Amino acid sequence: MSRLFGIAAVQMSVEAWDMDKTFEKMSDVAMNIHKQLPWIGMVVYHELVVPGLVQFKTPPDVDWWKKNSAPVPSFQTERLCELARKTRLWLIPGSMWETEGDKIYNTAVVISPEGEIVAKYRKMFPWLPYEASTTAGNQFCVFDIPNVGRFGLCICYDMWFPEVSRTLAWMGAEVIIQPTLTPTSDRPLELVMARANALFNQCYFVSVNGVGTWGGGRSSIIDPDGRILQEAGTNQTFMTEMIDLDHTTRTREYGTLGLAQTLKQLRDSGHQFPIYGNNGVSKDGFESLGKLGFHRNTGLPSR
Repeated sequence: MSRLFGIAAVQMSVEAWDMDKTFEKMSDVAMNIHKQLPWIGMVVYHELVVPGLVQFKTPPDVDWWKKNSAPVPSFQTERLCELARKTRLWLIPGSMWETEGDKIYNTAVVISPEGEIVAKYRKMFPWLPYEASTTAGNQFCVFDIPNVGRFGLCICYDMWFPEVSRTLAWMGAEVIIQPTLTPTSDRPLELVMARANALFNQCYFVSVNGVGTWGGGRSSIIDPDGRILQEAGTNQTFMTEMIDLDHTTRTREYGTLGLAQTLKQLRDSGHQFPIYGNNGVSKDGFESLGKLGFHRNTGLPSR
């Protein structure tokens, strides 16, 4: 039986510098998806949607910064958790400013349909020098959805560093979710990288961008064979896709387009790469894939 899972990627503009109005907009979208599309299991928003951010650098005043940043969990996440409970959806509400002591992080959370924060990820590669006021995170993030599979999380500029997505895949991620906020002329380049990350890691890659003054849209959903399933324009919209995590398994087992069994070969190569723990495979990672080879009679890769 296929491991089908419905995802909605919300491409929206924020209410400038107004977290309350932005949340109302997020809530309306999630509630409508819940009512009209009951097969959708997860809703994903873009980077820094929670504070209603419209630019990357210093906010207009210190009071705004204090009002729209907080620890996790806090007032920022409480109503998001309540929204998840009301809709019975998995929520990845983009990202928010998280404070811890005198440090500020660009942080994404994963909220279960029960309204529990099950994972938290701090952006590992802030876009320097523009995000110089934020502190880089130092931990990768994967989480499991029962009876569906393992998901990985990265934020915006993290995608430019292939080690991030590779490590998530090495940790067993079958789908990588990437909230982003890119208004600049390099968005076409990011679409190339999104496909490359899906291809190199033989997994789904979901890149969700904002629109408006500080978001250029063109969100995309890419399958484990590198095919673009959907690419949005530059208007407000949301994309829905029924992904099949068994497609990830098939691609990793039989090869991209039935040809290149790259992750198996990397696993079995014997090469030692410090970033991959000397070629060690994490639990629930690639050890379940069959041997790299062919069935004697069918020509299909052997198990």
